[in-house]
Amino acid sequence: MKKAEISTINNQNQRIRIIIGVIIMLIIAAIHGFRIGSYLTGNAYIYYYSFASDIMLPFGAYFMLCMNEIQLRFLRKWYVKVIIVFGVMAFSEIMQYYGIYLFGVTFDWIDILMYGIGAFIAAFLDKQILERLMPFWKLKDLSVEMPN
Repeated sequence: MKKAEISTINNQNQRIRIIIGVIIMLIIAAIHGFRIGSYLTGNAYIYYYSFASDIMLPFGAYFMLCMNEIQLRFLRKWYVKVIIVFGVMAFSEIMQYYGIYLFGVTFDWIDILMYGIGAFIAAFLDKQILERLMPFWKLKDLSVEMPN
């Protein structure tokens, strides 16, 4: 492949990744903005307000990293993104224990579990669903095919 063709493919792929990432973030913002949880009752209400954001925030953060995979090659592995997202969110939760508030104000060990669940759900969507529905989603190392 010629360098111009690779650049065009990367630019198209980058645009689509940004669009999908922004759509995911807008859905998460709409869920929070329209206060979906206020329409729930009983245990559903309690569980939603206890854990929904703890799952949705790492989910969205994972796809924010997906938007940068083309430029930052180290992000191309799903487990690298999961480690980064989980690490940042867990660090934030641990800081809450010490009275330093980044993404919340109440320390809870279950929140750390929910961060992991959110990151792994995002990785599942990325690798098992998006790669199957959209063949271009899976990045190939196009630079290997370039002539010297």
